[in-house]
Amino acid sequence: MKWQKRDAAPALIRELAERFGLPLLDASILARRGISDPAGLLYFLEDDTRFLRNPFLFDGMEDAVDRILTAVDEEEKVLVFGDRDADGVTSTALMVEALRSLGIDASYRLPSEDEKYGLSRRAIDEFAAIYGSLIVTVDCGISNHAEIAYAASLGVDVIVLDHHVLQAEEAPPALAVINPKLAASGYPFRDLSGCGVAYKLYWALRFARSGLYKQQIALLNVRPLNDAYLLEAINLSNLVETGRINETIVPGMVELERTRLVPFLRDRQIFVWDGELQKRLLAKALGKGAEVNFYDIRQDVARIIPQAAGASLLRLTELSRMGKYGQSAPTELDTFASLFTSFALRNAGLNGEADMDALQLVALSTVADLMPLLDENRILVRQGLAAFNKKPRRGLAELMARQNPTGKRLSAIDAAWQITPVINAAGRMGEPETAVKLLLAEDAAERNAHADRLLALNQERRSLGADCWESMYPIAREFAESKGGKFVIVGDPAINRGITGILASRFADTFKAPAVAATFMADGSVVGSVRSARGFNVKGLLEHCAELFIDYGGHDAAAGFSMPAERWPRFVDMASAYLSNVELDEGEELIDVDAELPHEYLRPELAELVDRFEPYGEENPPLVFMARNVGIASADIVGKTEKSHLKLSLDFGKHKWPALWWGAADRIGRDFSASDRLDLVFKLSKNFWNGVESPQLIIVDARRAERA
Repeated sequence: MKWQKRDAAPALIRELAERFGLPLLDASILARRGISDPAGLLYFLEDDTRFLRNPFLFDGMEDAVDRILTAVDEEEKVLVFGDRDADGVTSTALMVEALRSLGIDASYRLPSEDEKYGLSRRAIDEFAAIYGSLIVTVDCGISNHAEIAYAASLGVDVIVLDHHVLQAEEAPPALAVINPKLAASGYPFRDLSGCGVAYKLYWALRFARSGLYKQQIALLNVRPLNDAYLLEAINLSNLVETGRINETIVPGMVELERTRLVPFLRDRQIFVWDGELQKRLLAKALGKGAEVNFYDIRQDVARIIPQAAGASLLRLTELSRMGKYGQSAPTELDTFASLFTSFALRNAGLNGEADMDALQLVALSTVADLMPLLDENRILVRQGLAAFNKKPRRGLAELMARQNPTGKRLSAIDAAWQITPVINAAGRMGEPETAVKLLLAEDAAERNAHADRLLALNQERRSLGADCWESMYPIAREFAESKGGKFVIVGDPAINRGITGILASRFADTFKAPAVAATFMADGSVVGSVRSARGFNVKGLLEHCAELFIDYGGHDAAAGFSMPAERWPRFVDMASAYLSNVELDEGEELIDVDAELPHEYLRPELAELVDRFEPYGEENPPLVFMARNVGIASADIVGKTEKSHLKLSLDFGKHKWPALWWGAADRIGRDFSASDRLDLVFKLSKNFWNGVESPQLIIVDARRAERA
């Protein structure tokens, strides 16, 4: 293994530490990870849900909300159509709950057994037959052009909530398409999970029940400037800024009607901060005869945000945290807009306790679907997991009782190992509706029964995976050897559809090469999964073979496809030709080191630093530290079935740390002895034993110290 610590400019580290009030070690890690832009730093340093992006930034959000509100008024039946994986299951449960909370007769459907991914004509026909009139797709729909057009011919509207990449030139002909990966979505962050997209509509529907939905708002502020006055205003619609104006007025030089303010403020509800002061300043700027009808919002805000009571906008601007994250210093008007937004959200009951159940689903979906833990995904996951650990929502509580009986606080990585695979198992084994029922059932006994069924399905999936591995491994090995170990492609009717992804992942891990695992279905189709290795982007392969597929989609590291069985030989040829020419990462495995720590830094408080960078996962891997010349206080070989691991006590002077080195039993006595001192790279984790949580080190690599 090669250890690499990226360069970070000392001047940049000092600037980050001073501007954002960070310890130098935190600032150096952020700089080394390339996180120095104020907008990106916000999501590493702030937890508050008020920093989440406004759903009405989506161009189609108002259309979707209006159509659903019409369904409420007309007492229409609405179908939520989702996907069978954990993202689709959580999306479906969240959207059904959102619609039912509005009084809508909402049902749901997911592909089960051998049904293909995405909205089907059969589902549309059966829904239209019971006089259903609106379908909301979640975590799917972006590729269902023909099906959505067919639904329209039957008088059924479709709203698409998806996050997969659009493969066609145009979006499907739905009433509204909400997808952050559309070039024209209007939304500034493209990597929400499917459930994250559903959450945005859920949020927008809740806001629509407040008195501010579609209200045209103007925030006005007047302040003196030497011998003139600055009149500044922001226009808001659904709390999204739609315009901003600054007008400098010299008293006696211009009448109000001749300023740009009049058309800018026309037909809007105008709010000010400290109405008496604003009235006096307006009179000085425009003359006593000038009249502007406004409402002083300061007292209303103070009732909900007490710390704002009696304070001027200038003082609140000096205290604002938001100023740290802007490209320029915030103005009083910026502070006013931030205060008004926080007030409106709290007044509407948004971003509070009522959202915590929904955020738990969003957090799990984001982790399960390997979404990058950057930008607002960090707050969504952090807040969702905090709520999950504090009080799991219905359905998840029953899973927690079975998967985590000790009550250990789960991290994002823990959830990815213990919770999301069980939810995924339902879809892989052809029963995704069992997982949705678990999340929606009102009756505790029913939820417990569904939880038991999910665990049984998960065990069945694991057994199938073990059996299939035994029979498919020799075939995969032979194929890999014939291709020089560069890639693996295996297709066989004996592979259960529910484990193609698991099998492809295991092939990729075992052979350190991109892998495809596929099964032949009874309906004459082939369904397959692709997994990445050594830096390979699987989307390139799928795009190369797109002409063969009925459907395909996924992410950079994992994807899936379906095709007619007769095209399989051609796929193998095309994929082999493509993969043979792909450059894969070669050479020694590289370990990125976030910081080299002096021995005195190895104290229990280091765990607090590690917590500050949670959640860990895609594009935010766990912190890796390096230390030199570390003594070994004790060394033991451990393991339940095979004694293959090293358990060490490492001496850092004032503190000794327990450490585990997985699969490294053969290193001691060969590469170093217990009397040697070590240079090592390691992660910090938490060991949970008998109800007590304690920090420990997980060694990634080590070698004899370069200096004694």
